Amino acid sequence: MEPASGDVEYEPRSVKEVLAEMKDTAELLIDLSYSAVLHGSDDIAEEVIALEGKMDVLQMQARMSLLMAARSPEDAEELAPVLGVVGAAEKIADAAGDIAKVVLEDIGLPQAMRATLPEAIETLVHATIAESSPLAGGTLGALNLETETGVRVIAIHRGGDWILNPHRDTDLRVDDRLLLRGPEEGIADVYEEATGREYRPPEPPEADDTDLERAVDSIVLMKNMSELAVDLAYGSVLFDSTDVAEEVVELEAEVDALQSRFEAWTLQAAAHADDPVSLRGLVHLANSTEVISDAAVEISEGVLRGLGTHPVVEHAVQESDEVIVRVTVAHGSAFDDTTLGEEQVETETGMRVIAVRRPPDDWVISPGPETEVHAGDVLLAKGTRLGAERLTELSGGERIE
Repeated sequence: MEPASGDVEYEPRSVKEVLAEMKDTAELLIDLSYSAVLHGSDDIAEEVIALEGKMDVLQMQARMSLLMAARSPEDAEELAPVLGVVGAAEKIADAAGDIAKVVLEDIGLPQAMRATLPEAIETLVHATIAESSPLAGGTLGALNLETETGVRVIAIHRGGDWILNPHRDTDLRVDDRLLLRGPEEGIADVYEEATGREYRPPEPPEADDTDLERAVDSIVLMKNMSELAVDLAYGSVLFDSTDVAEEVVELEAEVDALQSRFEAWTLQAAAHADDPVSLRGLVHLANSTEVISDAAVEISEGVLRGLGTHPVVEHAVQESDEVIVRVTVAHGSAFDDTTLGEEQVETETGMRVIAVRRPPDDWVISPGPETEVHAGDVLLAKGTRLGAERLTELSGGERIE
């Protein structure tokens, strides 16, 4: 990790506020770092490095505030898990920075990597609002972009600062740089409205039909499972749920196993590759992705060790605009014996199903529109509180707290 420039001084700032900002920043960094790799974009990679520096400042502020709060052994015991959450968010930021350096330092990736990533990364695009844009001057709530287009503004870069997880009352201004995520068709419409220019998606190269395919596929699966582990880790803290925390541990173990298989497949591929050095980028990606899954376990460690959830962490997670819920699908409900695409779950509820768990212990990670859903399945979903209520209603089952 490179130290952030400038001095950091103690500020009487709420630990809850700092933790919430660290959580939002860490999740944004994961999105940005992989997007930089997908698009081969130095511009996005530099944004990652800048945000990594911001995270360094946030973690120092959080540690100072926690040290000020610890006045007895009992305080230290209660605050230890909070330090774990702070350290984990910092690790995620460092890992994202290392992923960005694969692009900035031109370490190199095989063609198969960028050809496979689009299947795992929802379109993520920057768009700067032009003076003539109809979006300028409106609020996100009034513009209703997410409902109309399926596109979410996940962050706004304004005057050197980031607005993370903007809400419905957030206004859009000329020269705001929006970070948009969503389906490509919707992205094209919003991009054109914002910039006045036609959106032209990047064309990734065709996948190589080589022995690298298994190594590349394993990294994509590691990425999906690591992101899920982070989401579930914050969920375990919010619900103070040992069950959810244990699922995080299981996912981290699976990521470790995948990394071992990846190393074997990469060494085999290197033996007959024309340019073995081009595989260095893959190794960097795998190592950084594994660090993210390790950090997820650290987030949930206090719950795993029976220390419970400190109220400040629980409140910080609740501060986020996005919540994580588990909903069981009931017999005869709208979701029974259908697919996520047929019922248009994301459109109908605004919730993104991040995994489906099937009895007894099968997982579908990052399910798509074709994923089947049946009674007894547990949907793990991320989105707004209102969306969570709608999801529970349509599933006909119970929301597991």
